[in-house]
Amino acid sequence: MQCNAIHWEDLPWTPVRDGVERKAITGEGATVALHRLMPGNTPQPHKHPHEQIAYIMSGEVDFYVDGEPVRLRAGGMVVVPPDTMHYAVVVGDEPVMNLDIFTPKRPEYVA
Repeated sequence: MQCNAIHWEDLPWTPVRDGVERKAITGEGATVALHRLMPGNTPQPHKHPHEQIAYIMSGEVDFYVDGEPVRLRAGGMVVVPPDTMHYAVVVGDEPVMNLDIFTPKRPEYVA
């Protein structure tokens, strides 16, 4: 197996929708994605067959999992089970940086 070293700064931001961008790397069994959420973006509730662990690196969000909100700020984490409706709402005027880990991998996130 080949080891590929990657630095976030070397990856381009990929627009997801207005006010949301992503960078991602996918391995054999998991995907790690860095998301930048801008204040005022329109949240889009969604679900997928992947387990997701979201880690808030900066900013503050109300993260809704199956309709239940939890307030997260830098250092906060939440686990989203597979096939569970979820979304995040930016709180305040600071952009939010969050790191998401998905398993199994999300090949559609590969640039």
